[in-house]
Order: sequence, then C-alpha cells, then structure tokens
Amino acid sequence: MTALVPLTYPLASLLAEPAGTERRYEIHGATIPLPDDLRLTEPIDGRLKITRTNRGVFVDAQLSTAIAGSCSRCLRDIEIPIQVKIAEEVLPVVDIATGRVLDPESEPEVARLTDHHELDFATLAAEAISLNEPIAPLCEEDCPGLCIECGERLGPDHVEHDEPEIDPRLAALQAFRVDGEGESE
Repeated sequence: MTALVPLTYPLASLLAEPAGTERRYEIHGATIPLPDDLRLTEPIDGRLKITRTNRGVFVDAQLSTAIAGSCSRCLRDIEIPIQVKIAEEVLPVVDIATGRVLDPESEPEVARLTDHHELDFATLAAEAISLNEPIAPLCEEDCPGLCIECGERLGPDHVEHDEPEIDPRLAALQAFRVDGEGESE
C-alpha cells in the first residue's frame, strides 16, 4: 500500500469565479484513513468535478477502490470492491468577498470548506466508502458457509459427520411423527 495521499483542493480562485465554473481532477493511487476499523486494500482511483454554485461548490465524484472484509457465511478474509458516487454541496465557512465568518449552524448537515477555502475531499471520500460497505459481504455468490458440527467451511472437501448419539432419555421422541394436519400418529 502506498503512503497516504492528501486529497485537499484549494478553491479560493474557484469561489471568485461565476457560478457554473468547473475544475476537474483525476485521482490515481490515493490512500486515506477510513472510519470504523475499515481498511483499504486497493488505492482509490476516479474522477472529481467541482462546480461553483451561487452558495459554494458542488462536488461530483466517482471513485473505485476495495476494502478488507470477511465473508458473512464462512468468515474467510476477502477483498470487497467498492464503487462510490459522491454528489454533494460544500459551503464555505468564510465569505470570499468580505472575509466575514459564515454561520455553520444555519445548515449543520452541509459539508464545509476549511477556513482557507480548501476542500478536504478525503473526509467526503472516507464517509462515502464507509456508507457503501456491504452489510453481509460474500466471498462468492453461492458460499456454502460453515458446518454446524465442526465449524469448518462446507464444500467438496468437507467430510460428512456420523449421526450424533441421541441421549437415551430423548430416544423415544424419534418415533414421534406429525402428519400433514397436525395430528400425531
């Protein structure tokens, strides 16, 4: 894995431009820290377009990477490919024309530029990757899972187990059968 690549973009000049002005960037081989014990296994690649709006900037990005995980059925370590689309408005904390500090509490859920008019894209990317982590990743679509007897991975090499011995106190229950209508025989 390569060293951490800062994904910080200075946008003071873009904020001085009229609405609709764009800046485009290619991202190749970037690595960033991820939240919640997530770990990149592949560097981040993608494209980033930053468009000036009447209030700030609009960030439009498509990224691809992979994270480390484990199969939810057999618990093997796997690499999970992640495709991320980011489409988010980012507002300044300082008015570019007046230097006046803007009130971030008026819209607390909106991402903000730094007080030096820089976009910390690594934070947006890390959040998007974290949100795109699958809930139950699988090593393969038809992963057989683990054996309930021995805990080993099921598959063609797995050996069938002998019938477990039944507790003699419960042996009489083997003869008990229920027909289709719920009555015992």
